[in-house]
Amino acid sequence: MKPTRTGAVMVGDVVTARCDTPFKDVVRLLEEHRISGLPVIDEDRKVIGVISESDLVLRQVREPGSTGVRARCRRLLSGRARHTAAKSVARTARGVMTAPAVTVRAGTTVAEAARLMTEHRVERLPVVDEEGTLVGIVTRRDLLRVFLRTDDEIRRDVQQEVLLNTLWLAPHTVETTVRGGVVTLTGRLERRSEIRVAVAMTRRLDGVVDVVDHLTYRIDDKPEQPAGLAVHGVADDWLRSL
Repeated sequence: MKPTRTGAVMVGDVVTARCDTPFKDVVRLLEEHRISGLPVIDEDRKVIGVISESDLVLRQVREPGSTGVRARCRRLLSGRARHTAAKSVARTARGVMTAPAVTVRAGTTVAEAARLMTEHRVERLPVVDEEGTLVGIVTRRDLLRVFLRTDDEIRRDVQQEVLLNTLWLAPHTVETTVRGGVVTLTGRLERRSEIRVAVAMTRRLDGVVDVVDHLTYRIDDKPEQPAGLAVHGVADDWLRSL
């Protein structure tokens, strides 16, 4: 089974704003559609920024009747750059958005998209095509859908895609158990390099939370080699990509 791509879980009907969309209209869009953020696009549907609830709350610094929020925001702003403080007086989407936007392609795997969200500490990623045009949006909740797969489904994928199709292992060479998405691999392989391939490929399967490696090997085919010497072996292509 091939890893799920972002395009398969994204939402295609995206709520967006333009640079000149008034601040209150942005808030209204979030409220009406019950979302926590949206991309800002230009006339060609190119993504130029993203607005989240955390961006909007900074505006409360200037709003009357929000003393508690004002105080918290001022403390928050004390250690940030000047351009961030400017959001508190912004009147349009351009002034309050975070730019440049962190985007992803539809062909990106769900795992890669999740890592991108974690690295940039964002809750959503606009999905764009090769020209940077908006085609959808994906949230953390969308990405988490792959973890709803059952342990039996995951076990079958490990046995078929990793052990049989890739490593060409005979049945029962490796015992595969799955509990709560955690895969445990137990057994003895022919070469040490095959363990790395088995573990890495298993981690990439949809729904896998973690991999417990209880594998051993008969032949150590990973001796130290002089710098610059090419690696050769059965699993060369996989090892270079890991």
